[in-house]
Amino acid sequence: MANLKEIRNRISSVSSTMQITSAMKMVSAAKLKKAQDAITAMRPYADKLTELLQSLSATLDADSGSKFSDQREVNKVLIVAITSNRGLCGAFNSNIIKAVNKLTTETYANKDVSYVVVGKKANDAFKKTNKVIANKSDIFDDLTFDNVAELAEMLMDKFVAGEFDKIEIVYNKFKNAATQIVTREQFLPIVPVEADENVNLDYIFEPSKVEIVEQLIPKSLKTQLFKGIRDSFASEHGARMTAMHKATDNATELRDQLKLTYNKARQAAITNEILEIVGGAEALNN
Repeated sequence: MANLKEIRNRISSVSSTMQITSAMKMVSAAKLKKAQDAITAMRPYADKLTELLQSLSATLDADSGSKFSDQREVNKVLIVAITSNRGLCGAFNSNIIKAVNKLTTETYANKDVSYVVVGKKANDAFKKTNKVIANKSDIFDDLTFDNVAELAEMLMDKFVAGEFDKIEIVYNKFKNAATQIVTREQFLPIVPVEADENVNLDYIFEPSKVEIVEQLIPKSLKTQLFKGIRDSFASEHGARMTAMHKATDNATELRDQLKLTYNKARQAAITNEILEIVGGAEALNN
C-alpha cells in the first residue's frame, strides 16, 4: 500500500485537475449557448435558400445550367476538413480525421485527393501528406460570414478553373451538447435535383429565371459553407463541455477513492502504532 504522503499528493493533484476541468466545462457551456443560438437561427434561412435554388434549378433547361453545375469525370477531388483549433473535446476531431481518411482510401482510392483544412487539428493530421493546399485555421479567430465567403470564393474559383472535379465538405453537425453527427456534403458541383410536378412555380421572374439562379448559386454556396463551419463551431463547444463534465465526474470519483484509501492507510498506521505500544508495555511488565 502506498504511504500516506504519496496518497496525499495524488489527492491534491486530482483535486487540482478537477478544478481545471470544471472551469473548462463552464466556459464551454457559456460559449455553447451563443454558438447554438447562432446556428439555430441560421439553419431555416440556409435551408430555405437551398430549397429555393433547387426548385428554380430543376425547372431550367439543361443547356442553361450554371458553371457550378458542370458534372465532369471525377479525377481530382478536394476535401474541406473542418475540425477545431484545440483539443480536449473527446472524439470530436478524431471522428472527422477518420471520416476524411476513409473517403481518401475507400471512396476516392484511385483519385488525386487534396485537402483544405479548417482547424489546426486537421492541419496537424494531413500536413504530412503534402496534399494540404490551404490552411484556414484562422477563420475561428473571427468567425464571420465575410471571412468564410473568401474561402468559398476560392473553392468556387478552383472548381470553375478545372483544378478540381469535385469538392466535398466534412464536418460535425450539431444536434445537441452530447451528440455531434459527422456529416459529408457535396459542395461542388451542385447536386442536380429532379423537378417536382407538384411544386407550383408559375411566377413572373424579373430579371430572368436564369439570371436569378446565377446570382443565387454563389450566395447559396457561401451560406452552405458558413453553416457547416458554424455547425462545427457549436459542436466543438458541446463536445468539450460533455468531455469536461465526464472528466470532472471521473476526477471526483477518483478523489473519493483516494480519500478512502488514505483513511484506510492512516487507520492501519494508527493500529500498528497502538500494537507496538501495547507490545512494548507488555515487554516491560515481563
